[in-house]
Amino acid sequence: MKLPLEALLVLVAYVVAITAFGTWMGRRGRSVQQYFLAGRTVPWWAITACIVATETSTLTFIGAPGMAYTGNWGFLQLVFGYVVGRLLVSLILIPAYFKGELFTSYELLQRRFGTPVRTTSAGIFLAYRTLGDGIRLHAAALVLSVAAGVPEWWCIVGLGAAMILYTEEGGVAATIWTDTVQMFVYLAGALVCLVAVVAALPVSVPEALASAQAAGKLQVLDFGFDMTRPFTFWAGLLGGVFLTLATHGTDHYLVQRLLVARSEREAALGLSLSGFVVAAQFALFLLLGTLFWSFYGGRPFGRGDEVLPTFVSTELPGVWTGFILAAIVAAALSPSLNSMASTTVRDFYLPLVNPGASEASQMRVARISTVLWGVLQMGVAVLAQNVDSALSEGLAALGYASGPVVGAFLLGILTTGATSRGTMLGMLAGLFASLFAAKLAPALLGWPAVAWTWNVAIGTVATLLVGAATSRVLPERREAYS
Repeated sequence: MKLPLEALLVLVAYVVAITAFGTWMGRRGRSVQQYFLAGRTVPWWAITACIVATETSTLTFIGAPGMAYTGNWGFLQLVFGYVVGRLLVSLILIPAYFKGELFTSYELLQRRFGTPVRTTSAGIFLAYRTLGDGIRLHAAALVLSVAAGVPEWWCIVGLGAAMILYTEEGGVAATIWTDTVQMFVYLAGALVCLVAVVAALPVSVPEALASAQAAGKLQVLDFGFDMTRPFTFWAGLLGGVFLTLATHGTDHYLVQRLLVARSEREAALGLSLSGFVVAAQFALFLLLGTLFWSFYGGRPFGRGDEVLPTFVSTELPGVWTGFILAAIVAAALSPSLNSMASTTVRDFYLPLVNPGASEASQMRVARISTVLWGVLQMGVAVLAQNVDSALSEGLAALGYASGPVVGAFLLGILTTGATSRGTMLGMLAGLFASLFAAKLAPALLGWPAVAWTWNVAIGTVATLLVGAATSRVLPERREAYS
């Protein structure tokens, strides 16, 4: 299809406006502390909004309605784990992050285990963020490319340049406040879709939901314990908890959103509330998918992801089409570039290259690395046009390393006997355990693959057990956590 002129104008205006807004909001971020931590001045409600926006992508915006259309509401079981996991992060990890002035989550590992564990964890973060956010950029550019009828790489360059510009210029403050705005934009877009589909339904909403209920489309709970299925109550609760410990408790992309808070209490409040906002958000997206099912009479689509874009392109006026596409862009433009730059400077440049670097030198490296990581993500997005499955497999393989990283953090915070060497061996065991359960056992032994929702839990538990055991067998001199 080709976008109507009014839709194109709305979309372009939004991208220009959010870029200008982000650049303006971060104009005062001239010191390292301001550039990476926004002077620790962000209120709890902005913490909540930016966390929700950070973890919401184009894949969520179009994928959740697609899951409800082709299946049911079982995905909400994973959200239960997300809520509990946030509460655990608030109780266990946030207090540790606010002891002293940390710039990255991996500096906590330095205190406890030294450089090897810290740089290994930070390197994993940089690798999977480059791949993950490159694919995320590809997904947004693909939707815009199809809607506007232009080559995808144009969209990749346009969106990528926008996020590099305001992140490089404005630092983390630009990211925080643009995320806050963009959460409201994409939720407004979802509400526009909801109003439109309700108006277009051939029956009333209660009748549509009654039909969906009769067809099993509203089922949420499945108490079966089958580790090969991703959406059961136990996979959702336990797997969701460990996934959240990884994404919100140790991954610096989201931990940075906590470190900018005014206080430990506001960070914990913002994170905890974000879990309930995310639950409401997913319920909204799943409701959309159910109403689309009623509107289209359950007609088959090639993929569930096609349902929302099809409705937007065929049922909404041009201006509203542009607004929904702007909402999809809003869900995509939550860049990790500043968190990657802070990790580059604080976890690699300062300890390994130039320990005595001045603020000016750190800022110069930060700005250069922001641009370089942005260009690399754009490169991944371009490659993903043709080799998406290979990239996704590569991303999944790096995702298996999330469990070992969570295990390392828990060994450092919850134990006094874990050593650097024992923790490294535990991380290797955790990586092997998660790869074995998901990939090696099915390929070599013909066993069924464990569902992806269990990967982080398996890696974490293996890291904890092996790390604690080998630390006792191979003791070494260490600094106690403080």
